[in-house]
Amino acid sequence: MRAFIFPGQGSQAVGMGKALADASPVAREVFQEVDEALGQHLFKLMSEGPESELTLTENAQPAIMANAVATLRVLEKEGGVTLAAAADYVAGHSLGEYSALCAAGAFDLATTARLLKTRGQAMQAAVPVGVGAMAALLGADIDTAQKLADAAAEGEVCTVANDNDPSQVVISGHKGAVERAVALVKDFGIKRGVLLPVSAPFHCPLMQPAADAMAEALAANPPAAPLVPVVANVTASPVSDAATIRSLLVEQVTGRVRWRESVGAMEGIGVDRFVELGGKVLSPMVKRSASGEVETVSVISMDDIEALLKAL
Repeated sequence: MRAFIFPGQGSQAVGMGKALADASPVAREVFQEVDEALGQHLFKLMSEGPESELTLTENAQPAIMANAVATLRVLEKEGGVTLAAAADYVAGHSLGEYSALCAAGAFDLATTARLLKTRGQAMQAAVPVGVGAMAALLGADIDTAQKLADAAAEGEVCTVANDNDPSQVVISGHKGAVERAVALVKDFGIKRGVLLPVSAPFHCPLMQPAADAMAEALAANPPAAPLVPVVANVTASPVSDAATIRSLLVEQVTGRVRWRESVGAMEGIGVDRFVELGGKVLSPMVKRSASGEVETVSVISMDDIEALLKAL
């Protein structure tokens, strides 16, 4: 069985999508549709930068989605493959869950772009700059990371935000608490703690104002049932019911991204091939998280698309 997976924030880079757009009118149409939906020249920003502007949450989120969906659309329209025929499940890391839902027909492209713009703006506005922080804990399992976060909190918010794979967990919360956690890593047998260059503390209770904003946005733009089940970040289990997907997307803003468990859940129901569209960050996490032998492939370029078509 096969899952199509979609990367999250941090996978953006100046130049993303440009080669694909140069090679394919289908990709150009996707980028143009996103530009029109947002009323901005996002593809120009993706192609040319500046990096500082592309990295802004409100730009990075729709840009990463657009790049992934453009890759899929080229595969579908030029390769004659449908997602429903090629994939048994979809999943995405944080904002990548929206890319996955767009790919599976739960949202149309323009709606997905607008929802992610709103999500990015709301996440940025939820916590004043400098109040929150995030850190990657390298060589940490989930239980040790949670103990460290609890010890460092001291009455502030400090919690596990992303359980990425057995060797990498991300914590999020008040800046002071996260900095205390980084200073304490050796005491907990963790190899290293690295503060992340993010503008807000994602996936923790401080994001509640953003969750409220997304509840409103999703009420106005509810998802349809996806063509194939999506493995949700906050439950690490497949879901196809539209109302449930909507509530889980709201919960996702403050909740933990259970990526390691999501990979395990997919493997447990027979997925042994993972296709990452528009990035190459999730594939190594999948390899580290899987208990058995799984095949992973990252699809970014036209060459990658042609290679995948031969393998399907």
